[in-house]
Amino acid sequence: MSHQPWPLVLASASPRRRELLATLGLRFEVRACDIDESVVVGESPLDYVRRLAEEKLHAAFAFDEVGDAFVLASDTTVVADDVILGKPEDAAEGRAMLERLSGRAHEVRTAIALGRAGRTLAVRDVVTQVVFRALGSDEIARYAALGEGRDKAGGYGIQGLAGGFVARIEGSYSNVVGLPVAETLELLVAHGAVEAWP
Repeated sequence: MSHQPWPLVLASASPRRRELLATLGLRFEVRACDIDESVVVGESPLDYVRRLAEEKLHAAFAFDEVGDAFVLASDTTVVADDVILGKPEDAAEGRAMLERLSGRAHEVRTAIALGRAGRTLAVRDVVTQVVFRALGSDEIARYAALGEGRDKAGGYGIQGLAGGFVARIEGSYSNVVGLPVAETLELLVAHGAVEAWP
């Protein structure tokens, strides 16, 4: 089993990130942080995810019980034509996102931020390319109506029914789900949050 000299806090409300981090066998507490996820005018997708990951990190430091724990925060977005596709507001926006992604490649970008004692130790970004097969308008409408993609960047969840849309991926699968597991572990080990793994 992994050895953790200090406790770890995950600054995320995402059940998918909790599940992915748990697959590594790590012990952690969850402190969900609400932040404004609006895109700043002129902000690049990379700057956007890095900024949000750091904002979540620093929001978690405000919890008294965090103390000396390492804090891990993350943000994931979908990018098509350099346009950030966040979480759809409704089924209509979800349909529009899927229409945009149909039959072509897009990027899923995640930034991971690690910090301790009020200080950012490192921010790392991971990119996965995802290619969707051509989607029919009926299946797009049915999927959007289900609501599965409502709380997910790009309006879809690869680990759910939308896995049937994916022709291929290049890079980390877990990144598309919401947390690049291998890169997260490397970051934790590099900064002493995990001393030995597995």
